[in-house]
Order: sequence, then structure tokens, then C-alpha cells
Amino acid sequence: MSACTANVSGQDYAEFIYRHSSATPEELSALLKTDCISYVNESYVVYYIPLEEAMPLSIPNHSYESLPSLFGLMDTTSMAASGILETFRQPALGSNGEGVIIGFIDTGIDYQNPLFRNADGTTRILGLWDQTAEDGGFELSGNRPFLFPFLFGREYTDEDLNHALAQDDPLAAVPSVDTDGHGTFLAGIAGGGPAMSPDFVGAAPMCSLGVVKLKPAKQYLRDYYMIPDDAQAYQSTDIMLGITYLTLLARRHRRPLVICLGLGTNHGGHSGASPVGEVLNSLRSYIGVAAVCAAGNEAGLRHHYLGQVKGPVGGSGDFDEVELHIGENQKGVSLELWANSPEIYTVGFVSPTGETIQRIPLSLNTETTVTFSLESTVIVVSYATALGTQSSYLASLRFINPIPGIWRIRVFPTIVFSGVYHIWLPVEGLISPDTYFLRSDPYTTVVVPGNADFPITVSTYNHLNGSLYIHSSRGYTRDGRIKPDLAAPGVEVYGPGLSSIPGRYPMSRMTGSSVAAAHVAGAVANIYSLQYPAAVYPDISGDLVKATLIRGAKRNPNYTYPNREWGYGTLDLYHSFLSLRE
Repeated sequence: MSACTANVSGQDYAEFIYRHSSATPEELSALLKTDCISYVNESYVVYYIPLEEAMPLSIPNHSYESLPSLFGLMDTTSMAASGILETFRQPALGSNGEGVIIGFIDTGIDYQNPLFRNADGTTRILGLWDQTAEDGGFELSGNRPFLFPFLFGREYTDEDLNHALAQDDPLAAVPSVDTDGHGTFLAGIAGGGPAMSPDFVGAAPMCSLGVVKLKPAKQYLRDYYMIPDDAQAYQSTDIMLGITYLTLLARRHRRPLVICLGLGTNHGGHSGASPVGEVLNSLRSYIGVAAVCAAGNEAGLRHHYLGQVKGPVGGSGDFDEVELHIGENQKGVSLELWANSPEIYTVGFVSPTGETIQRIPLSLNTETTVTFSLESTVIVVSYATALGTQSSYLASLRFINPIPGIWRIRVFPTIVFSGVYHIWLPVEGLISPDTYFLRSDPYTTVVVPGNADFPITVSTYNHLNGSLYIHSSRGYTRDGRIKPDLAAPGVEVYGPGLSSIPGRYPMSRMTGSSVAAAHVAGAVANIYSLQYPAAVYPDISGDLVKATLIRGAKRNPNYTYPNREWGYGTLDLYHSFLSLRE
């Protein structure tokens, strides 16, 4: 139990990621100089310290891998196209998600919606961790329930939710709401029951649900990454703890678990080695646990630049000039240049007015602040190597108060072999649509953590005409692994909306790779439900589920598979079930 007595969810506390190796709680407290520590798994903890002690925030002061990154949202004919309705028509399969938990880490859920209730009106949600709720009545002395070992928010169990649903005003008892609708929509697609509308059913209508309602990113991180004031952003630390909560919930109820993540970020090397990606990869050791991630909606948004410079092997050469258009009213923008170690690159700049900043020399573990004579723009440059488990090189470039227009980033090879490097802008929603690369590249745009190895990563297609969604992120990963794994419907998909009128539950439509991921999450739950109630396939790992879906995927004879757009094909659950016979 933690002895933390602070309100760590408040704006006056900063949080960081720390990778440890078999350290005891006492050793960690002494090392990190705080008792406010949350355990994610055997390798990671999140620790909290007063904000005034953490500032100023910088890579040299705290290291890149310790800083929380910010994630954005990756926004029933679709069920037929996915081969899901066909499985419902086969009574022998008995596959409808029963006995399986689908977990969502998102904007919350409208728990009153009939889609998430049993025929008798009771809830199908086994646990809801609302990170935005106040402490929930627990004493801040650390006397928290053993099964809820987190330092903020409140858990509502199925008993709490059923008690609320029996009241005239459920929100008076459980005041957790989804004000955005994203989480409710994904839960409806993956696991919505048939109670509300005769023309709608989710992919796994008899599954149970686990929900994490993420708290918004803290202001100090929003300021550091300079994202728009109205942007919806969520912290990697809260997502990591959400994964831990869902695994604890599944152990508590002894159920298989499918985690559905409809969020993503361009912060990170796109090689799968991010902290969130590694926490997902650690689930590989658990039988009956799978994870599904959205590939992202970045291909057509011009947020990725692929560069190559020439020079002698192991030496330097000519610079490459990257043209970046920065739009009006962009208060700042954070870019990350990544390359394979041991290559090293340095940068210089030319402003829209023609002012030139010469090559900034390599100086590791320090920040260089560049000021311009003719405008108020400041650029902060940090070079870093040996990033935790990432064998990569990073140049972090933060434009503060940039004047609009075309900026030129000159990339100089210092030590090169392949000469290949990548630069990513933040994902859609965390940056102005008028900020983009003039010579962008649509590939290697699968977002973090979808480029991690273990999750099933899903791209997006239009099930009505069979075309790839224009913005569907494309692979492969920066280190050449095959991602995405599958494509699923995600364009103008029909699902549950939100209403301000009590008792009214309208339907709506949504587009994005998070919707495609929800289809696959429901399909995975249906595979796991083959074990219920008799253990027909008792040892189905997440990797075996992925292989089963790949075997049964539809493949166009005109394409070569795997490929960067469709992975191994489009989701077809019915044929995946047939492949189990082989």
C-alpha cells in the first residue's frame, strides 16, 4: 500500500514514468524521493512529485522516456461485412462474447444505455474506473481497497452500477458520464446488445464490459507540447494505469480480456518501444488476454516526413531541407526526428522571412534555445541517444510562437550509414490542420501504440464500397515490422450516440480507425467465448487469436499480402472460425 497523502490528480502535481528492475517499494520511494507511486507492471511505475519541483520541464532534466506523451482520439452493414452476423446465424458456434470482458480506455460510457444492460435491466459493466472522479471517500492515508490500488479516481463496481440503475436518478448515485460520446460509441460497436434497436447489434452482444474513463491531460503537459486549448488530449501514464486496472478486473472475475484502445499519438519512435507499447507487449505472457489498437488516421494529413541524406558511410554529407508550413494562430508545435542508432543528425533553420540559423552542434543531454532577430519565434532543440529500450536517435524540435509561413529545417548528417530519418508532427486534433509538411510521406504513419508487436493493429476501410479510407494510417513500422495487421469497417459506421434528454438514446455515425478497432475487439471476444461455458479452446493466447483472424481474413487477389495499407486482409470472423477446424 502506498503512504501517499497527496491529491496527485490535481494540476499542482507532475507525473513521470520510471522503468525499474525488481526494486522494492522502499527502494523506489528512496530513489524517486516520493511515496506517491503507482505500479503499472513488473517493469514500470508512475510517480508523482509537486509541480514546482518538476519545472522547468525538459528532456535533459527528466529524460525523454520519463515524460508522459499525449494521446488523441482516433475517430450494421459493417457487422455483415466483417463476417460477424454470419457467426450469429450458426448456433453450433455459440459465439457472442459471453463470458468475456472487453475493456475500453477512452472517454467513459453512458452506463444507462440499454445497449449495455441485460434483459432484466442490470448492467453488463463489471467495473468502471472514472479517473475524473474525486477520491471516492477513501482516506488519503493510503487505506484503499486492495483490489483498487490507484491513487486517484473512483471505481464503480457492477453492484454500484446496479444500485444506481434502480434509482429514479441514477446519476445521483453514480455520477459518471461520457460527455464526448467516443467511448460509448466504441463500446456499442464492440459489445452493444440488441435491446435498443432492431437494426443494430454490436459485434459481441453478450460480453461483459470494463471501462476506464480517462482524465484530461494536465495543463503543464498541454503547455509543454503546445497543443490547442480545445484539443482533447490524454496522458500515456493514465493509459498505462488503465491497462493495469483492466487486467486486475479480469483476474478478479476470472474472465478472458480484450483491451480496445481507440487512441494514438505520434510522440515516439514508431518502432513499438514506447512505454504504452511495452506494457501491451507484456500482456503476451498471459493466456486469455488480447489487445486491439487503432492504426490511426494520419496517412493523408501530411504529418510525416521521410528524409534521406547522402554522405560517406559513417561520415557526414550534404544537408536535406525539410519544408514545414505552419498555419495561422499556431501557438507552438513539437516535432520529433527519429533515426536508427548509431546514426546522428543535427539541424539548422531558415525562417519564413529568410533569417538563417546555422547548424546547431551536437550536444547531448542539453537544450539549445534559438531566438530569431526579426520575429518572436523561439526554437528549443534537444538531441538524445540511448532512449530506454529504443536503440534510436532523437532530435526534439519545439517551435514556440512561430510566425506563420514556410519554415525550412535543414537536416545535416553527422554520422550516417543508411541516411534515412523520419520526422513526425502531432496527430490530428493536437495540431492545427494548416500545419503540415509540404513534401510529406503517407507511409510509416501507424500511430503509437499500434506499432507495438503484440496488439492487433487495425486500419480502416469503407465497407460499403470496399475502398481504403483515405486517411487510414499505413505501415510499416520504422523498424520494418508488418503493421497494420488487419483492416475493418470504420467509415460512416452506425452506432450509439449521446442525448441530453434523459431516457433517449439516439443513434449516430462515426468514422475512424478507433471504430475499426472496436469491430476487431468484438470479433476477438467472440473467439474467446468459444471457451464458455465448456473450455473447448482453453489455451488461446493473444498471439493465437491474431493468427486466427489473419488466417480467415478476406484477401483481394489483385493485391499482394501483407501490405502497408491492408495488412493481411479485411476482418472476416466467420472464415476465421472455419480456419480453426484446420
